[in-house]
Amino acid sequence: MRHRKAGRRLGRTTSHRLAMVRNMVTSLLDHERIVTTTPKAKEVRKVADKMITLGKRGDLHARRQALTVVQDKRVVAKLFGELRDEYMDRNGGYTRIILTGNRAGDAAPMAILELVNYKEDDGEDIEE
Repeated sequence: MRHRKAGRRLGRTTSHRLAMVRNMVTSLLDHERIVTTTPKAKEVRKVADKMITLGKRGDLHARRQALTVVQDKRVVAKLFGELRDEYMDRNGGYTRIILTGNRAGDAAPMAILELVNYKEDDGEDIEE
């Protein structure tokens, strides 16, 4: 029985699951939008929101805690720089999950996980 056990296993070993979540959080903070399955998105959202909260704290200890998860110094610099400024006046809810239907191959429920302030490039500012 799995009573009172939090989190999803996602059909992976513990080390594989942790590595996958770290990679997905790094990609989310870098690109500000990722496409994945719905259960994975719900798990990654928890960690990503905690990373943005650490970025808002901004001290050395928070930076070192973020480096244990993100493991890319460039992305951590972005987290403690521009993302910190964007979300400083927001009290949580930094990510959004948009359900997109089922995947064609195996009918897995798919979702887009993006940061709330994500703006899509339309290409309208390019002059000809």
